[in-house]
Amino acid sequence: MNFFSTNKKLGILGGGQLGKMILYTTRKWDIQTHVLDPKIDSPSKLACDYFFTGDLMNYKSVINFGLGLDVLTIEIENVNVKALYELERNGVKIYPQPSVLEIIQNKSKQKHFYKKNNIPTSNFKTFPNLETIKNSVAKGNLSYPFVWKAASMGYDGYGVSIIRKNKDLEFIIDCECITEDLVSIKSELSVIIARRENGEVKTYPVVEMEFDSISNQVEYVISPARISNKIRLKAIELAEKVSEKFKHIGVLAVEMFLTETDELIINEVAPRPHNSGHLTIESSYTSQFEQHVRSILNLPLGRSDNKIPAVMVNLVGKKENFGPVVYKNIDQILVMEGVTPHIYGKKQTHPNRKMGHVTIVNKNLNQALKIAKEVKSIIEVISE
Repeated sequence: MNFFSTNKKLGILGGGQLGKMILYTTRKWDIQTHVLDPKIDSPSKLACDYFFTGDLMNYKSVINFGLGLDVLTIEIENVNVKALYELERNGVKIYPQPSVLEIIQNKSKQKHFYKKNNIPTSNFKTFPNLETIKNSVAKGNLSYPFVWKAASMGYDGYGVSIIRKNKDLEFIIDCECITEDLVSIKSELSVIIARRENGEVKTYPVVEMEFDSISNQVEYVISPARISNKIRLKAIELAEKVSEKFKHIGVLAVEMFLTETDELIINEVAPRPHNSGHLTIESSYTSQFEQHVRSILNLPLGRSDNKIPAVMVNLVGKKENFGPVVYKNIDQILVMEGVTPHIYGKKQTHPNRKMGHVTIVNKNLNQALKIAKEVKSIIEVISE
């Protein structure tokens, strides 16, 4: 199906920064794009051909948007899957497929999927609500510490908490959820893998993620990961197994833990371009965003290896800052060699809101990481 300079229509559910960066490719290739997002001032608005406002979880809103499109994709998992199934029955190609998305958007279903398919993951228990967790603790069936995760609607570190004592249970929401064993880990890794309809698959280099201990958001992404070749091959093999079991179309980010005993276990996956792959814009022959477009349009996949080592720094709203955004000292990083800022176009900032990222490329990975830490110390995302 040829979308280049034609009347074929590609739709994106979600108009945030991921959608905006997908649109880098569609603008380059003159592909007609339609975007649906609840916010009138979303980052994708200026880059797409047609922009619509609507609730992504509302059945009618998604149906009305999707009818008449040729291909529909997502940039966020929290969308109405029932509507996607209906659109699929009406001839719209949906990638990732609704059957894949239905599993992934619910962490309980996702964990059971891993167990069913003999994919290593941490031990877990499922609960319908907060009260059943408290009862399980009281009866001695659940012991501290453990990780609590909301089964659905979690995003960017929200809906995840480490529970160490009774008091911690008072700060989590009452919803369907899972608990996981708190695993002792060396590092958190991610592998992005792309799959197209004809079965072609391309895998990106393993990257290492460093998280902020308070917000639980990714602070640095390091590519390639600082791991042994043995661990690297195991990580790629595990990611490929996960991809094969899901049989998704599009880009899939596979997040995993490297334990203290050098075992690899799956944390979770994201069936879309992912924060751990932003640096591919500068570091790879084909960015994850272009690869996603290639995948969902069943085009030949591009090279996924690195041209150069890279480190990404997330730019998030500074603590206690609410309101119109100001990127303080951004001029100081623009003069630094190998440094490329990406500003998402969100006009309002608040603490820990993702407002942009900076990629640092350098032939020497250690030097790139040194510059990244310098960038982190210089730039501040504050409010007026």
